[in-house]
Amino acid sequence: MRLIDTHCHLDFDSYDGLRDDIVREAVEAGVTRILNPGTDLARSRAAVDLAARYPGVYAAVAIHPNSTAGWSDEWIETLRVLAAQPKVVAIGEIGLDYHWDDSPKQTQWHAFEAQLALAAALELPVIIHNRDASSDVLDILARWVPTLPLALRDRPGVLHSFSAPQAAAERGLSLGFYLGFTGPVTFKNADDLRHIAARVPDDRILVETDGPFLTPHLYRGRRPNRPAYVRLIAERLAALRTVSDETFAAQTSANAEHLFRLPPEPDFPAG
Repeated sequence: MRLIDTHCHLDFDSYDGLRDDIVREAVEAGVTRILNPGTDLARSRAAVDLAARYPGVYAAVAIHPNSTAGWSDEWIETLRVLAAQPKVVAIGEIGLDYHWDDSPKQTQWHAFEAQLALAAALELPVIIHNRDASSDVLDILARWVPTLPLALRDRPGVLHSFSAPQAAAERGLSLGFYLGFTGPVTFKNADDLRHIAARVPDDRILVETDGPFLTPHLYRGRRPNRPAYVRLIAERLAALRTVSDETFAAQTSANAEHLFRLPPEPDFPAG
């Protein structure tokens, strides 16, 4: 079973001193490619550096909504330069977060829309963060999608770590977005989320870890999440959708390759 973890923060401090082992462990688990999204300028640079270091790692660059409090429009030009680096395949993660009070809503909206405009200009898909902000996120995306160039019309981006209600899933899918599922789909109390995941079209579903966060049920509370654990998410979703593990892995990998324009699998040694 060959898998792609489409969202893992390998640059985070939780992985310091462990990255070579974690990448090697991922390869041994059949995870041949990992997408590392940025959350601020420094972490976007780190994501680019890790993509240069590891053959199977790719990067996205952006300012996370919780990092937008000090937003400057000059950051867009920095992101534009970073996005031109090899192996940057998306703008993300961007969006809105109303759960935490780290940045005013108006600042989050401005940063979100500015980065969406950058993604459209660069013809790169987006990785969307949404926490307790579904209506505003989807309203903004509904205004953005009709402006997209032809190259992005069928692959505008992914609603990352999807956890919103069914209506939000349906609206996101109608806009052409993929839905990414993480560790919570394995949690005992996640029946509503599993109900949604079971009904996502085959060509619009992705698997993610969001490491070091959201560790799947088997290892929850015991260690930081890591790309190898995307296998646990994929196996749970395959069973839910009554397909073989191999079929589901092939489908989600093909979806990730299409969305992010990933090249064929690399020879993927660590370090």
